[in-house]
Parts: sequence; C-alpha cells; structure tokens
Amino acid sequence: MTSDSLPTDPFRLFDEWMREAEDGEPHDPNAMALATTGPSGPSVRMVLLKDVSEGGFVFYTNAESRKGEELKAGSKAALLFYWKSLRRQIRIEGPVTRVSEAESDAYFDSRPRASQIGAWASLQSRPLTERQELERRVDLIEREYEDAAVPRPPHWFGWRVTPRHFEFWIDRRDRLHERYTFDAAEEGWRRGMLYP
Repeated sequence: MTSDSLPTDPFRLFDEWMREAEDGEPHDPNAMALATTGPSGPSVRMVLLKDVSEGGFVFYTNAESRKGEELKAGSKAALLFYWKSLRRQIRIEGPVTRVSEAESDAYFDSRPRASQIGAWASLQSRPLTERQELERRVDLIEREYEDAAVPRPPHWFGWRVTPRHFEFWIDRRDRLHERYTFDAAEEGWRRGMLYP
C-alpha cells in the first residue's frame, strides 16, 4: 500500500480490512479493545463491534459496569482492532454517545435468550462471592420470564464511538511497519503517514 493508493474515506478501508478479517481471522474478528478513563485511571477491555452505522462504531454493555460508568462520565473513547493472523491493526479515537432506545431494543431482541437472561442476572463489575450466586440469579430471571419475552434491562444499551482519528497499521519486516492516519477535517479526512 502507498499513501497515493489510500482511499479518501477511512470507513471504506476499514470495511475492506474487516471483510478480510472475517475471512481469515479464526475467532471473533469483530473483537476490539475499548479504552476508557475514570477516577481510578485508564482501563481497557475487549468488547465486540456490533454495527458500523451513522459514522460510528457501535457496541453494547451494562451501563452500571465500570466501563459503563466511565462511558457515562467521559466524552471520549479509543478502540483497537488487532488481527494477528493478518498482521494488521486499526486504532480509532473519538467522542462516544449513547445509541437510541430503538437501536438498543432491536439489538437486544436479536440476542440469544440465554444472553438476554445474563444481561439481567449479571451485576457486571461488582464483587461476586461465589459462582453459585450468579447461577441462582440466572435461575430467578429464567423463572420470572419463563413464559414471556425478556425485555431489555434499563441499564443495558449501546454506545457509538464517532471517529475523529484512525490509524491503520501494517506489520513489515525489520519492524519497518506502515502507519497511515486519517484525521477528521472540515473538508472530510486529512490523510497522513507516521514513522514506525
């Protein structure tokens, strides 16, 4: 790849790389590291990309978890896709906002029932004394919704990271990697390159 051959829209390049990852990455090509920051400092964990829409990258989580609290309190987040088998990564940085209630409902309704039950049963990020405690909560929720659809918990919804910065990284010999950047500008995207 050369800077001249880069597309002008980073979303197009992301789509190309994601399609290749879906074909070549054996496990969870949509896995991405999500970095946030809060009162105790920075934190990073893996989440799953569920949609690329309205100019942003969408994932879902429990808003009462540590990441949920940090997303509510902060205004920015960073994402990292790393596909070792393809020797590529993509870094994304930008503001984060909640998706609409309708989007959250639609995605929640598409989840397997066991995952819906788990969203109610898990007090995500809170201390757990023993595994049986979680299993008891799952049993209670299963009985509560035994003959009914499982509604979306009010504390469970989606977030959208709207990129202001992309970096596409390609592994090369002798650590002379390729790094291409896209930064949001008034006229679209400003492309650039970085030393490895």
